[in-house]
Formats: sequence, C-alpha cells, structure tokens
Amino acid sequence: MVLEQDGGALPRMLLPFRLFAGGPIPPGTQWVSWIHRRDLIGIVQWAILTSTLSGAVNAVAPEAVTMKVFCDRIGKVLDRPSWLPVPKLALDLALGELGSVMTTGQRVQPTKAIAGGYTFRYPTLMEALQTIMARA
Repeated sequence: MVLEQDGGALPRMLLPFRLFAGGPIPPGTQWVSWIHRRDLIGIVQWAILTSTLSGAVNAVAPEAVTMKVFCDRIGKVLDRPSWLPVPKLALDLALGELGSVMTTGQRVQPTKAIAGGYTFRYPTLMEALQTIMARA
C-alpha cells in the first residue's frame, strides 16, 4: 500500500476515523506492507542508478504491521479512537477490488533495498503518517 494524502486507500480509510468510527478491516491480524510515496519514488530511482542490482526489488517500508496496528496508529495520529471494525459491505463499496487485498494481507520485506544500501526517509508507519497528516 502506497501512502500519501491524495491517492490510494489511505484517504478513503481516514473518513471513518475523522467521524470517530474508525477501526481495523477484519480480521485485523492480516499483515500490511506499506510505503510512503516519497520512498517508493526513491527506491525506483535508486534501483535505476544501482548497476549491480538485478531482479525484483520489494518496494515496501521495513516495518510491516498488522491491520489492527495500522489502524491504531491512524487513530493516534488523528487523535481518534480505532475501535469499530469496517463492515465488509462498506469495504467493498469504498475500496472495490482493493478491499479483498486488504482482508488477506501480505508481509513483504525490502531485503534487497536494505542490503543494497537504500536509506528510507520513512522507515516507520508513525513517521510516514505524521508527515502525511501534517500536510493534510
């Protein structure tokens, strides 16, 4: 999941939190691999300029979290509770096909990027969310 204030799933996930009705997408234990948009661009640039690199590079932040932790951190950044699980119908309406990805999750690590010396601007979810919300 690429995080930024003006695109992707994050802006659609924020509305319930702003209405004091935010919470995790069930079951809540699924892994969320995410990346701030600036780091995504940085990894692409780094990969283009790194001549010794070969094969696929996972463009994700080093800190994968569960959906429950992801939503808890959104709540903390917005100073809102994270208590109400998202109903499946609301998820399907808000996110469409992306909703099914959000319920299963995937834990991905940026092994090649880290081993190759890429330095993340936003290695933790709190840093990424605080930066995004400060500009919102």
